[in-house]
Amino acid sequence: MLHELLLALSGYPGGIFVKRKDGEIEIVKELPFISPNETALLSRLCQIASYYHYFITFIRTHSHKPNKETGLCGLYLKALCQGVDRILDPYRQKLLDVEKELLSDPHLTAAHVQSALHQYSILFPAIKLVLEEIIQHKAHGCYILEILHRSAVNGIPAVRQALQRILHVCHSVMYKQLAAWMLHGMLLDQDNEFFIKRVRRDGEPANTMQVEEDELGLGGLTGRQVQQMMLVGDDLPVTTVSELYTIQADKLPSYIPTRIAQQILFVGESVLMFESDLHVQTWQLGEKGTILYGCSDEFAKDIHNLSTDEEFDLMAFEATISKMKSYVAEKLWHVIVQEADLPGNLRIMKDFYLLGRGELFLTFIDKAHSLLRSIPTATTEHDVNMAFQHSARNVLLEDESLLQRFHLTVDSGTRSTDKTQTQVKQQQRSSADGSTGSVMVSGWNLLRLTCRVERPLHIMFTPSVIDRYNTLFQFLLRVKRVQLELQQCWALQMQQKHLGRVHDISATHWWLRNHMIFLIDNLQYYLQVDVIESQFSLLLEKIQNTPDFEEIRLAHDAFLTSLLSQSFLLMKPISNCLDEILDICHGFCSLMIQSDLRLNGQQEKLLRRHNTGNKQFQRQSGLLFTYLSNVRGHQASSHLAQLLLRIDYNKYFTVVSGQLGK
Repeated sequence: MLHELLLALSGYPGGIFVKRKDGEIEIVKELPFISPNETALLSRLCQIASYYHYFITFIRTHSHKPNKETGLCGLYLKALCQGVDRILDPYRQKLLDVEKELLSDPHLTAAHVQSALHQYSILFPAIKLVLEEIIQHKAHGCYILEILHRSAVNGIPAVRQALQRILHVCHSVMYKQLAAWMLHGMLLDQDNEFFIKRVRRDGEPANTMQVEEDELGLGGLTGRQVQQMMLVGDDLPVTTVSELYTIQADKLPSYIPTRIAQQILFVGESVLMFESDLHVQTWQLGEKGTILYGCSDEFAKDIHNLSTDEEFDLMAFEATISKMKSYVAEKLWHVIVQEADLPGNLRIMKDFYLLGRGELFLTFIDKAHSLLRSIPTATTEHDVNMAFQHSARNVLLEDESLLQRFHLTVDSGTRSTDKTQTQVKQQQRSSADGSTGSVMVSGWNLLRLTCRVERPLHIMFTPSVIDRYNTLFQFLLRVKRVQLELQQCWALQMQQKHLGRVHDISATHWWLRNHMIFLIDNLQYYLQVDVIESQFSLLLEKIQNTPDFEEIRLAHDAFLTSLLSQSFLLMKPISNCLDEILDICHGFCSLMIQSDLRLNGQQEKLLRRHNTGNKQFQRQSGLLFTYLSNVRGHQASSHLAQLLLRIDYNKYFTVVSGQLGK
């Protein structure tokens, strides 16, 4: 009977110990040669046999092909099976030892077997709970690491040590993926298990290099061989403008902080960019042309040392990742800042997107006015770009290579914002009244500036960054246009004055225009000097004094955020108020210029109907003054106080309660 018990404990039930339909192993009931006390003892041993049978079934089911019933698959699951199998090795050895003892001493009883296997009555239930949780949650990839790590926090030493051993085996897969990603820029993740994922910018998942389990070793591959794998073939992990990498939060184990995952992502993207561009590189990184040249072996050894640790050491892990990140960031700083001339390219972005070349856009606004004042047609975009090229040549900007990097687009309206769509509806209503002259919606609202970014600067000027630049470009261009219209209105007023036709000019309109241009001129000066120039100087200083590319990228993001914030584009109340003021000024100038300053009765009626007269301007300027006054004492909104200082330097704004145009 005891030998049949050992067979049952080894996963092979027989005539006395049988397997039920649910997979549990039990002793046949009411056997005459077994006492009730022995039955209870043997039942407890049958529990251990049932656990072991569950484990070997789990291993057999998930070690090879994906299980369609549970939906479980992947390298981490195979590593889990391997780890559990290793935990069972001491158990199997213990059964052999017990069998030898039984053969040498036929008088031993089942109690001796129970005593020898007592520790497994505690260990096996804990392991089964972990496996059941993995099945229940359909844990996939690095999420398996999370479950194992959480379960390993256990007060029972045997359970903690066993789960740590299983976790160590599963970590080996993560470290191999980590080495492939950080050392060679290769995302070896066939089943989407790693916490870094490659996706397309349109939201669709990108193809990931297909690998077999044994290919994750990478130990026999040299850096040059890996580069050749990346440069030759159909299914390559090469970064393109349509692809990006991101962190999968649901796959990231909680014991790996997000900041470390961001560093891992940064290093892999940087290595991938340089190694995938070896055939078109123009910068020099070393004899072999790789960003990790001279240190890849050292970093590979560091990752290997981490993988050999029995327990995961967060401090050692973070130190290794930070070491690689610092090295790559310093190399990138040298390439991006010095060799690719980041400061010079930032000045170019400032000249074009932030209207730093004011004379260029003054000329362009004049040339493109007739093209963009109405709804765009199929040829508008081409004509606008021709006007832009002519404007550049008129201001002696003859660098053709520079001009070819920028292209103006006129959106047909399919992706227009809610505000633009609302303005279109207003335009349609206004057109029905015959008042198209005072409508703000036109091709100007759909104008965007695109930029062709050359490598390696594309990691600094990403599409999302260009979108933020465009938001600033559209706002600054709108302010510049309104300023020019007010100046044109002033020129017409002065012309009428010199012709002796002062009586044709309404004093109210003259005074209103004077207040409008005062407000817009100060807003324009505030934006270009107090905001853009000051923040740009801080950015350049940061770039020169910080030999760390990641810090520079963060500084550039902070630069754009500051511009958006200090331009009030992130403050809806003030932004909406400025939009209304710009609309009012534009509508006023349109009517005044079209009528050559002599408004007839119908035009005076239109001026009042579209709220572009004194009262509306007074109300919006007063509202702006209220917003600025309420936050001038807040340190976080010091830039608001700066604008208020510009427009209220002599306290006139305060005296009239902010209501300009009285």
